[in-house]
Amino acid sequence: MASLVYFRKVSESPESVEYLFGFDGDREARRLMMSTGTRRSLPVDGNIDYAFLKASRKINSLYGETDEWPEHGVSAS
Repeated sequence: MASLVYFRKVSESPESVEYLFGFDGDREARRLMMSTGTRRSLPVDGNIDYAFLKASRKINSLYGETDEWPEHGVSAS
């Protein structure tokens, strides 16, 4: 069974990037903050779970490939 976690960027500043993420590509319901300096992320709701880890890792992976914070994407496994 496939698992898809969608994400999209909602804001960006020199210090951080904020993303919405979730299992439904039309309604990403949760938020994560990514530090631009350290590339460490935190869930805004404090819940570190599978969906958060999948989104965070994919965002970091895409950033590592392009040196730009992705506008949107999906992690599939």
